Amino acid sequence: MKTQVNEIQVSYHENTGVFEAIPMKSSQDVAKLLYENWDTDTIGLRETFKVLLLNHSNKVKGIYPLSVGGITGTMVDLRILFALILKTLSTTVILAHNHPSGKLRPSEADKAVTLKISKAARLFDITILDHLIIAPNGGYYSFKDNGLL
Repeated sequence: MKTQVNEIQVSYHENTGVFEAIPMKSSQDVAKLLYENWDTDTIGLRETFKVLLLNHSNKVKGIYPLSVGGITGTMVDLRILFALILKTLSTTVILAHNHPSGKLRPSEADKAVTLKISKAARLFDITILDHLIIAPNGGYYSFKDNGLL
């Protein structure tokens, strides 16, 4: 009798041409793109953690909502994050989450998760370009611009 196992399939479907995309050159470019693609009905209600997946030329492959939490926080599962990055063959990423309160100052938990992700990324030769906090009014805080990354 033959033992059956589940088949695993990994896929990435490109709806827009990555090679024609404009590269992300500054935190301002990234913040604008993220805010334009954030659900404005919920940005002031619940914290969401997203990852911007990029190729080696810093051109956007896509934005993935990794987790949705509550009013003051959300969980980041590193295993799911890196499964996503590796499955999409992304070499560079930008982390982002919103602060429904509008405060543009990272919490100690924000700093700790950024450090943890950065350390893990080095093992895979993945570059974490930045971590942005987005406010409901479109304002943002860049870890890189402020020397935290």
